[in-house]
Amino acid sequence: MSKPAFDLPTEEKQEDNTKLVQEFVETNPHYYESQFNKIGAKSGFALTFNFAAALLGPVWYGMRSLWKWGLPFLLLEIFALIQIARGLFGNLGAEALDRVSQIEGTLAFRKKQLAAAIEKQADNIAVFERTIASLEKAITDIQAEAVAVQAQASNIALAGLVMLLAVKVLEGIFANPVLEKRYFHWLSNRLIPAGLNKSRTLTSTGFVVLVTLASVVGYAFPGKFQVLQAFPTSDKIRLTAIEWVEKLFNLITAKGDWLFTIITRGIRWVLDSLELIFVATPWIVVASFIILLTALSAGKRAAIYSAAFLAYMGFLGFWEKAMTTLALLGTAACLSIVIGIPLGLFCARRPRLYSFIRPIMDFMQTMPAFVFMIPVIAFFGTGKPAAVVTTMIFGGTPVVRLTVLGLRGVPESIREAAIAYGASKWYLLRKVDLPLAAPSILAGINQTIMLSLAMVVVASLIGAKGLGEDVLEALQYASVGKGILAGFAILFCAMILDRVVQGKT
Repeated sequence: MSKPAFDLPTEEKQEDNTKLVQEFVETNPHYYESQFNKIGAKSGFALTFNFAAALLGPVWYGMRSLWKWGLPFLLLEIFALIQIARGLFGNLGAEALDRVSQIEGTLAFRKKQLAAAIEKQADNIAVFERTIASLEKAITDIQAEAVAVQAQASNIALAGLVMLLAVKVLEGIFANPVLEKRYFHWLSNRLIPAGLNKSRTLTSTGFVVLVTLASVVGYAFPGKFQVLQAFPTSDKIRLTAIEWVEKLFNLITAKGDWLFTIITRGIRWVLDSLELIFVATPWIVVASFIILLTALSAGKRAAIYSAAFLAYMGFLGFWEKAMTTLALLGTAACLSIVIGIPLGLFCARRPRLYSFIRPIMDFMQTMPAFVFMIPVIAFFGTGKPAAVVTTMIFGGTPVVRLTVLGLRGVPESIREAAIAYGASKWYLLRKVDLPLAAPSILAGINQTIMLSLAMVVVASLIGAKGLGEDVLEALQYASVGKGILAGFAILFCAMILDRVVQGKT
């Protein structure tokens, strides 16, 4: 029967510790054990030096899976080696000499002009003489500059050498404390890579050598190795890719025309209905409803601000365009919410489905708006339906993400208690999950509306009317006043919607 750990004799504890260190480091375990004991016995920073880490540098850190430290040291070493190579082998005055060659070409041309002017006894001979004198002086100054720069080569190489030695010293000093910290993490989590293996060693060595060699040669000898200056490709590859993409989009457009027509008509129906409500309805009715909704949701003070914002839009002549913007925004937001919340409910309890959808949503949010507008125009043409689709692509993802986040944040103990009392799935969703996830879902709705509003100006590029059109015209014609006033109108629309959705929170 084995003894408890706290009853083991000192010799057995020491033997177990030695075995653990040997398993972790594999090479030179006695050295590392003594260094780890020295570091652990001191409360502050223990000064040690690892000659192997100093010699191998980033390769040693990579072999030990310490890239968090290895990469910064690699960058510093590369910078130092570049300075050494530039000082010893590089032509530091090459750029200045190139400028001299350019000026000499101009000088030769001016001399020909001067000769022609002298031959014709022209009046501008003095002008040419002054220009030639100026160019000759510039050549002399640049040549002197090139000589002075080239004279600094030894100092640059020396500075690089000093920096490299300093980096090597730091690599040796920090190696043991960093490895000791990783050792204690490894004791509690054996999934952390330990020891040495061929794959890590080869990967680390190959990466460091490749990056260092390419960087040093590329900086020290610019232009001598074309493969380092430009990616090895040809225009034929790009043109072929463009042709394939165009063929694909033409095929999708031809085969899916019926689908795009249905989507366009659906969006047009919702958009026309909202425009009828916001634009065709008398302004006093719309304003009264907006102020009342703000008062019921966020209180009287917010309602007063809402009334002031609406008055701003009305007195400055932005009323109709603001209502058109709200209709466009409302269409995009409503469709995003109608699609997004059920999708979030469906994905919340299905991790595999959400792991498939999440990269798609990442793509939708990170792709620049001007890029995904291209396929939207190809499929839906220009106009308001295309603007709605573009807005949905950019602003529709937060409601899905935050719905999933809210439902996953519902405590399992509460759900289990409801199930234990006989709650059905539908009852569990309506009475437990949705009420507890409501704050997160409301935040998702709010973010969807705000991001949709942020697309107002971009959507105006493809035919969407409203306040974004005024901002776009102000940008085109540098009309500062018009752009600022329309921008404030967009801001006030966002603030009103934010208060209506979020309430007093």
